[in-house]
Amino acid sequence: MDLAYTEEEEEFRARLREWLASVLPGLPAKPSPDDWPARRAYDTHWQRTLYDAGYAGLHWPPDAGGRGATPTQHLIFLEETERAGAPYVGANFVGLLHAGPTIAAEGTAAQRARWLPPVLRGDEIWCQGFSEPDAGSDLAALRTRAVRDGDDYVVSGSKIWTSHAEVADWCELLVRTDPAAPKHRGISWLAMPMDAPGVTVRPLRTLAGSTEFAEMFLDEVRVPLSHRVGAENDGWRVTMVTLSFERGTAFVGEVVACRRTLDELAAAARANGRWDDPVLRRRLGGLNAEFRALWRLTQWNVSEAQRSGGVPGTGGSVFKLRYSRARQELYGAAAEVLGADGLDLDREWVLDRLSSLSYTIAAGTSEIQRNIVAERILGLPKGR
Repeated sequence: MDLAYTEEEEEFRARLREWLASVLPGLPAKPSPDDWPARRAYDTHWQRTLYDAGYAGLHWPPDAGGRGATPTQHLIFLEETERAGAPYVGANFVGLLHAGPTIAAEGTAAQRARWLPPVLRGDEIWCQGFSEPDAGSDLAALRTRAVRDGDDYVVSGSKIWTSHAEVADWCELLVRTDPAAPKHRGISWLAMPMDAPGVTVRPLRTLAGSTEFAEMFLDEVRVPLSHRVGAENDGWRVTMVTLSFERGTAFVGEVVACRRTLDELAAAARANGRWDDPVLRRRLGGLNAEFRALWRLTQWNVSEAQRSGGVPGTGGSVFKLRYSRARQELYGAAAEVLGADGLDLDREWVLDRLSSLSYTIAAGTSEIQRNIVAERILGLPKGR
């Protein structure tokens, strides 16, 4: 791919910058990280602002409600919104970056028409019901069952680390529809309404103080058969599509944010005298090179995904593996620069450092990513 920007792409960047400069000053103050109802209102307001201006689902295909922009325009959008300090996707994370792209790729025409426009408008929030207690990182070990009863599935079981369940309208839910099948088969991918009778949500408080995750208990919840995305018992393949988007593109915007944080960190080091330490300067320089390389890898991954039909490939595991470590090293360096101030819980960097500890587990552990890289990219034999 040609990494140079064309005249048309630079014009797109200029128009986007002008629009951001006009709307960002009028945004309300960002709510407390612990107030998820307020965060939902804030995040969906920003999503609606993007939608009204034609910037929602920028890279989604037009028949899925998107603008059909090029991969490069999408990356420019991520660069410019982060550079300008625009809000992150927040509560819209699962709908925009997991469920939406999966339904666009695997859903029927009726499913795309029902679920994608509300995601783009910010009208509906999705959560992710994949992980289960006692399953660890073995996602296919799920035990939540769905049994057919007429035109419905009757779902019973429990989920954990259910992202944004506290404020969600819908859940991308993995269930076992054939308990006699091998572990990676007999699974189906459902869209479950969170207000259905039998759904109980209990928020979990994280180390950083947020209730971003929750436990979810399902007691004979009825989900229409028409809410199944993909064929019955073919949910593992659909799940791989979801995880490809999660690892391949969902964290892309955060790379830009880390580059901005690194610049702020260097400025703080110059201000408090830590910049005189050559070891620290080499450390920050190494991180700068790492994030620049991750951005180039992102460009390659997005370009390859577009060339191969829109679904990211296993290159996303390389990105996820390296990004998780680089993000933790960034906030480790921040603690060194800030010194005693690094213990002040009122500082955003401190909370971000605590949050970064989860990145080698989130979206598949680093061990799982290494296995994918070894087996699917390097062609090494599977372990016994």
